[in-house]
Amino acid sequence: MDIDVRPFDGEPRQFFEAGELAFSERLRDEDAEAYASVFEPDRAIAAYDGDRIVGTAGIFSFDLTIPGAVVPAAGVTFVGVQPTHRRRGILRRMMTAQLEAVHDRGEPLAVLWASEGSIYQRFGYGLSTLATRFTVGRERSAFRQPHVPAGTIRFVEVDEARRLFPPVYDAVAPLRPGFFARTPAFWDAEVFRDPEHWRHGAGAAFHIVHEVAGTADGYARYRVRDKWDDGGPQSTVIVVEKAATNPAADLDLWRFLLDIDLMAKLEAWNVAPDDPLILNALEPRRLGIAAGDGMWTRVVDAASALALRRYSTDGRIVIELSDELLEWNDGRWALTVEDGVPRVEQTTDAADLSADTTDLAAAYFGGFSWVQLADAARVRELQPGALSRADSLFRTDRQPWCPRVF
Repeated sequence: MDIDVRPFDGEPRQFFEAGELAFSERLRDEDAEAYASVFEPDRAIAAYDGDRIVGTAGIFSFDLTIPGAVVPAAGVTFVGVQPTHRRRGILRRMMTAQLEAVHDRGEPLAVLWASEGSIYQRFGYGLSTLATRFTVGRERSAFRQPHVPAGTIRFVEVDEARRLFPPVYDAVAPLRPGFFARTPAFWDAEVFRDPEHWRHGAGAAFHIVHEVAGTADGYARYRVRDKWDDGGPQSTVIVVEKAATNPAADLDLWRFLLDIDLMAKLEAWNVAPDDPLILNALEPRRLGIAAGDGMWTRVVDAASALALRRYSTDGRIVIELSDELLEWNDGRWALTVEDGVPRVEQTTDAADLSADTTDLAAAYFGGFSWVQLADAARVRELQPGALSRADSLFRTDRQPWCPRVF
């Protein structure tokens, strides 16, 4: 029987059950309720084998921070094909249909976290942010200088966290490329919800808020994984999320988390690549720094995406862009920035650089330079000095970072 890929048109629970099965999971009732609170059925695509859903692809409608602006974007989620129907081209059909729908909606970008990075590069997605990991023993966590607290930290319950955390996040989000705006429903379903199967052997989450003169300017959410042996406590603090509107609050939060009594070490699996702890640690090597892939980006409309972004200097660059999947991107694009205002147009002028959409995505947020891409034999410099000119344009003050999987 032919597989029909089309907009989803059933009961939401059917979609959730099919999507969970694609990841070899069973849908839990508590998850179904939470999924439904943020589900956008009009943006969901399903693959049908008769009446049975065998593949799913969903979207969160995000306001996404890019360098110098906030734009609408498609947060791709719940993508999978069930094991009985793999290797039949179903995923390609769903992803193509989804990208065409995103383009029709006028969103210039689609973003996702990949279960496997090899999957989505086939559809033009490029790695655009890194997820940095820390694993640091408490006894080797000293700062390079004595720490003087700038504010106070207190525990709060979830109800108070719901009131205090979002304004801090909302203040930070426009300043860091890769952040996306969170709705109250998203906060409840994806942040404050705390089911047992999300804890991986750790306890329920703790919530702390940092305040100066009674005003919250930072917060953290963490868990503790208890472990004791004959040598004493070997427990671990697991940082789930941390945000602060200023460096002083950020360092206060780190110092608190690193100094919790009866803990042997701290783990944080997703922090910004330029987190201030790296430059404040007395022994940076002891942070156990590792990096993995974070958010992946698909440039859905190259002209619009380039025109919406802001650049660090004036200049001009012509990119020969290849896109096998979305024909409207394929071609030669001239980016001209004058008095800080970008203009993008197709051109027949000689190209300065040759790249594909995965390369443009990697450079777009400022996470990777054009020189890095050329050194990786991904981008070709066609005119002398083009890489340097491109990097001058695309440079950002802060490394891009997406603080949460979605």
